[in-house]
Amino acid sequence: MKRQYASFAFALSLLAVAFATPASAQDTSIVVASTTSTQDSGLFGYILPLFKAKTGIEVKVIAQGTGQALDTARRGDADVVFVHAKSQEEKFVAEGHGVKRFDVMYNDFVLIGPKSDPAGVGGSKDIVTALKAIQGKAVPFVSRGDKSGTHSAELALWKQAGVDLDTAKGPWYREIGQGMGAALNTAGAMNAYVVSDRGTWLSFKNPGDLVIAVEGDRRLFNQYGVILVNPEKHAAVKKDLGQSFIDWLTSAEGQGAIAAYQVNGKQLFFPNAEKKAS
Repeated sequence: MKRQYASFAFALSLLAVAFATPASAQDTSIVVASTTSTQDSGLFGYILPLFKAKTGIEVKVIAQGTGQALDTARRGDADVVFVHAKSQEEKFVAEGHGVKRFDVMYNDFVLIGPKSDPAGVGGSKDIVTALKAIQGKAVPFVSRGDKSGTHSAELALWKQAGVDLDTAKGPWYREIGQGMGAALNTAGAMNAYVVSDRGTWLSFKNPGDLVIAVEGDRRLFNQYGVILVNPEKHAAVKKDLGQSFIDWLTSAEGQGAIAAYQVNGKQLFFPNAEKKAS
């Protein structure tokens, strides 16, 4: 009888410990809605194990275009968003969906095209002139068409070039509604041009006859930001764990990890975090 009582008491004590353990201690994972470029470039594969080793927090990534990632966060299906369309990010915060926005890193966009260069724009540093030439000659161009940060940047560049896509679109302009890797593969198959973030391009394993046609234009600057989803709108948001990720990304250690990531000896992202939020 005493042995049975002792076993029963021991079981009760285990239950008491389990119920007394905070949920945050039981679940040390967060969901980050991020762009396809941070995933496809291999950056997350490099920095997330370092973050987990430092904090014990596991990061589960939902890789989407920026617009979709922000929509995921608006539904409360993520704890943090890590994207690259600053105007959309600032609107997200202004509408109360996010707490604060922090700069994390930058790289740039590049215009990729076939080595044969049918538009005659290779070697240029003027993206606007290049796009005008592509449209004027009706040379094939692939657009992600997925409301991603890269797609938004592409549309802004067409606007700066004075090209009204609503009237100028034709068979030469192909919208695929997919990510960067698929867009690059389609461009290769079609002998077409495409705007890509440099990180995904440098890590792209199937370039074929594609090369960088235009780079170095200041209008191709590509800034990334990180935001904690507002826990006042979504009670399930893991505020402390999510903030730990943001704090690490913007710390000297996190910034150093971003700077250290390279593909074939080339740095893909350049840290530029400031503690000042927007």
